[in-house]
Amino acid sequence: MDSEDFQLPRSRAANERLHALIPGGAHTYAKGDDQYPENLAPVISHGRGAHVWDIDGNRYVEYGSGLRSVSLGHAHPRVTEAVRREIDRGSNFVRPSIVEAEAAERFLATVPTAEMVKFAKNGSDATTAAVRLARAVTGRRRVALCADHPFFSTDDWFIGTTPMSAGIPASTNELTVAFPYGDLAATEELLTRYQDDIACLILEPATHSEPPPGYLAGLRELADRHGCVLIFDEMITGFRWSEAGAQGLYGVVPDLSTFGKALGNGFAVSALAGRRELMERGGLRHSGERVFLLSTTHGAETHSLAAAMAVQTVYAEEGVTARLHSLGERLAAGVRDAAAGMGVGEHVVVRGRASNLVFATLDENGQPSQEYRTLFLRRLLAAGVLAPSFVVSSALTDADIDHTVDAVAQACAVYRKALDAADPTPWVGGRPVKPVFRPLA
Repeated sequence: MDSEDFQLPRSRAANERLHALIPGGAHTYAKGDDQYPENLAPVISHGRGAHVWDIDGNRYVEYGSGLRSVSLGHAHPRVTEAVRREIDRGSNFVRPSIVEAEAAERFLATVPTAEMVKFAKNGSDATTAAVRLARAVTGRRRVALCADHPFFSTDDWFIGTTPMSAGIPASTNELTVAFPYGDLAATEELLTRYQDDIACLILEPATHSEPPPGYLAGLRELADRHGCVLIFDEMITGFRWSEAGAQGLYGVVPDLSTFGKALGNGFAVSALAGRRELMERGGLRHSGERVFLLSTTHGAETHSLAAAMAVQTVYAEEGVTARLHSLGERLAAGVRDAAAGMGVGEHVVVRGRASNLVFATLDENGQPSQEYRTLFLRRLLAAGVLAPSFVVSSALTDADIDHTVDAVAQACAVYRKALDAADPTPWVGGRPVKPVFRPLA
């Protein structure tokens, strides 16, 4: 289908309904229609495996499913069966369910670098709990976060550092400082500058590039020497890097770590895990001051914990992490070949670990461009590919990858025309897509 003929009238009307009822028209800013070409933001009817259908009846090969959470594909039979079984037995009680013990045992067997775990519903609660725990055990105020990682929490200690800091007091912002990824000297300088005042270092252990040799071990040593807590945010790296996360792959053990996303294959479950000495401060079997640690009504719903256990079983028994890497490598090679074949190999750029691929859209000067991203997304959508990223799920088939590469080739042919004209405007079709973090709508 030609991009100019591709219309989504039902989705467009549904987006208007969403905006009238829900601030931003979605419950996550990254799912907003401002992230898609104008009037081409599909509203989803349902999904199965690696495919989703919009309410206009179009089917798409989908990437980045559920903001990277659906790594096994939608409605995975082993996960949905585990969930159904627990729902029939009740989801929430006045006392802990035995499922909570079983899920904790299973998680700690999967992530043996942790000694205790507590479950919650979303990643922000888990990372904020880690920060609170670090402040409590160290008696220090400041949080040092990695400046090169895009998101840690919806809570004030992080959002205050972004362009969307409205409503957050300056006094709160002053308690968060930043360090660059991969630069141990800069991090040590920061720890020295705020001597005895930094409670923790929090970072994603890896992102779109591998950690420099010795970097994570160097952070571990710095945290020990300066008496602060080392926190790994494994929301993305958990399972996609290895079942035991990046800490399992690289062999560096943090004091605390947080998991989510792939842990539930789309069901709401996250985890704070770590050393017993720290975690027990949120418990009842210590003599110190108590820490209010992840006390949530729905944090241990039985069906979500059942989903998490089923996910871990599938990953272990079916070699999912290796499959994600294999699929990602095939996709990356195909996209790079298609882009090079159309003469835009230096403008449509695939980056990241094979299991967590993103793409950059660069203009004629080699600079990131929202206009060229819009052009690219329009062509992919018209060809039946929904791809805010190229993050794969294990449900993708070789045929899905081949279809995606064909769609990319078609998009790159138009991309080349825009580059030759030094102006993508005729192919953008309206306002360009926008970054999530911006001060004004």
